[in-house]
Amino acid sequence: MFIVNVEAAVYKDGKWLVITRSMKEEHAGGTLALVGGKVDVEGNTLDILERTVQRECYEEVGIRITEAVTLVYSSSFVTEDGRNVINLVFLCEYDSGTATNKSPDEVEAVHWMTYDEIMAHPLAPPWTKESIRRVELARK
Repeated sequence: MFIVNVEAAVYKDGKWLVITRSMKEEHAGGTLALVGGKVDVEGNTLDILERTVQRECYEEVGIRITEAVTLVYSSSFVTEDGRNVINLVFLCEYDSGTATNKSPDEVEAVHWMTYDEIMAHPLAPPWTKESIRRVELARK
């Protein structure tokens, strides 16, 4: 059984939306990350991944993205406690709202950063850098 996780790569005015994960998070607390979260069980449904990306953007940082989300890539990893996770990264279009720390249990801080700022940031883990590298290429 896999946990399915989605991440939103939101680009606006030359910068990417990233968060500093809360230290309360069990995985990678205190690091830079894209906004995202786990897919909820909904039974038989359509567009569950896309709706989850939209929901997470609003719940965590208070912004709306358009319905046009594009899958850029997928990966998998195993958590420290042995759970298997499938991670999907989506390129998203900003629609409205001001990004704020709406969910303190998950988000320590909200940032709009350039590609170079993220790549040089000491708290950007390799997987966040890989996601930004791939979405930057997909955006062009």
